[in-house]
Amino acid sequence: MCQNHQLSSQVAAFAQLSLCFSPLDILNSLPELTTLPWVPHVNTQHYQGQWDVVPLRCQAHHKSAHEILQSFSIDQGEHWTNLALLQNSHALVEVLASLPCPVKAVRLMRLRAGAEIKPHQDPGLVLEFGEARLHLPLRSDEHLIFNVADHRVPMQCGELWYLNANMTHSVHNRSTEDRINVVIDCQSNAWLTHQVYNSANCLWV
Repeated sequence: MCQNHQLSSQVAAFAQLSLCFSPLDILNSLPELTTLPWVPHVNTQHYQGQWDVVPLRCQAHHKSAHEILQSFSIDQGEHWTNLALLQNSHALVEVLASLPCPVKAVRLMRLRAGAEIKPHQDPGLVLEFGEARLHLPLRSDEHLIFNVADHRVPMQCGELWYLNANMTHSVHNRSTEDRINVVIDCQSNAWLTHQVYNSANCLWV
């Protein structure tokens, strides 16, 4: 168990889950990244440079909608569906199948070299409120700085991490390469709670 989980009043800022995947297998199961239908992130006040998204799983009634609506809809629907890009990626299908928790939106998120996501919060997107955001880095390096609650998250490619988006977080890609993450929004359950509370690599604040 993470050694700094000491007080019942503390919550996890971030935690590495026990699952690992092959970034190369996932990237090889997708079309060339430059050919994907990237759309700019709509929260333009939160970043400098280029930050864009490809929807992989969205609410079922948006299946035929524009990629922007598929990526950023705030509807509270209960029915979700895999889009063709995900469905045709055997490696990504296996990633989602390995998660014993209800999966909602799934997106590829690219932060271009030199770009910065400013400090911000996503209210309510936290394990204790029933929602959880997971990150799976596919392409990154040591020059990518991802902070949650003023602490750097030591994410490595292929690892799966829970990040408390309800806390202030920011990202600065100081690399010369673009960062690519799979971002998975899911519903909290006993399995996910156990993963976070028993993580060997986490921070509680």
